[in-house]
Amino acid sequence: MDLLKGKTILVTGVLTPSSIAFHTARVAQEQGATVVLTGYGRMSLVERVAGRLPRTPPVVELDVTDSAQLASLADRVAEHTERLDGVLHSVAFAPQAALGGGFLTTGWEDVARAVHVSAYSLQSVTRAALPLLAERSSIVGLDFDASRAWAEYDWMGVAKAGLESCSRYLASYLGSRGVRVNLVAAGPLRTTAAAAIGDGDFAELAEWNRRAPLGWDGERCEPVARACVALLSDWFSATTGEIVHVDGGAHAIGDRPGTAARGN
Repeated sequence: MDLLKGKTILVTGVLTPSSIAFHTARVAQEQGATVVLTGYGRMSLVERVAGRLPRTPPVVELDVTDSAQLASLADRVAEHTERLDGVLHSVAFAPQAALGGGFLTTGWEDVARAVHVSAYSLQSVTRAALPLLAERSSIVGLDFDASRAWAEYDWMGVAKAGLESCSRYLASYLGSRGVRVNLVAAGPLRTTAAAAIGDGDFAELAEWNRRAPLGWDGERCEPVARACVALLSDWFSATTGEIVHVDGGAHAIGDRPGTAARGN
């Protein structure tokens, strides 16, 4: 299938080949899309990773906390494409002090950083891309179930709750432009970002696999990437403000036989 044939997609947050963003960029290319990447910090690393995609895409620098870079994003992306049909928001960060069980002692500066990068940036990146967004375009963000408190996820969980609310408000305000805004809530995956969280419930892939009716493989980003690509395509033309769970069904199921109650 050519779900994204003729479309151009901006993919943020590609840092390593294990990231959801990398796999989404790959599947998008396989589905016919032209891809532009954004990178932050180690740009030479992002460019090397970009070279591992089926077709090497251009890479544009973007620090989502830098107002000047956001203001110039559309012009810099326009050097590579005349329009965008979709944006994948795959940006999240929390200082170590905001993770790992220290919820009660985390200071506002660290909380503010987590919320700025992980939640507010959905609005700021979308706003920066608006001049290039075509009619009936799609914004897709990456989420992790914010309806529960997960051990050691702490202020990142709060930021993800903000991300979910932000996506609904964006869907409300941008619907008149034909722009859809949706999130994909993935189950826990062994990515670089996940490794920073610690050894709590989030990392317990075996337990997640037991709870998920379909099972869950924390080594496979492919199912999540495919969901992102589907939402970026015209196949979900009447869906906005939605959270699509790609977690083996674990979010919908309580404790199953043989699974110890965790109280979360």
